[in-house]
Amino acid sequence: MIELYHGDGKGKTTAACGLALRASGHGMRVLFTQFFKDGSSGEIAALSRLPGVTVRHPGVHYGRYKTLTEPQRREVRACYLEYLAGILAEAEKFDLIVLDEIVSAYNYNVIDRDALLAFLRTQGPRREIVLTGRDPAPELLALADYVTEMRKQKHPFDHGVPAREGIEY
Repeated sequence: MIELYHGDGKGKTTAACGLALRASGHGMRVLFTQFFKDGSSGEIAALSRLPGVTVRHPGVHYGRYKTLTEPQRREVRACYLEYLAGILAEAEKFDLIVLDEIVSAYNYNVIDRDALLAFLRTQGPRREIVLTGRDPAPELLALADYVTEMRKQKHPFDHGVPAREGIEY
């Protein structure tokens, strides 16, 4: 099935990590991938040590998309097109595939949207797929079997408190 964790609240990636942990504990093969993140969070370090879990990153971290120049945006698109193609090519090897922040990549049109949608339609019934990010497009919501919204009510960042190691990353 397809699971979608979205919203402006904390916990989307953490929920996906929890599912990856559970799947690993049951001997499932997990592919955990990230878009728009540098892979330095504690949960990624822990996941990479779990049996049956493969963690992938595009190799380059670009920072916040909204602050990039047009040439940098073209570079992100070229990188993420290749990155997603590689993920989809090896999907058959895994029981659970986490596409962390794929919703943002979809919204910014830096991936092949049609390839992702085709993958979800064909692979969703065959394996568990997790999508995370903010503001999912209607077509992603329609394809999902589970939709969970993390909604922020209060967060220290709103009062100038930066992300804390081990807590927010």
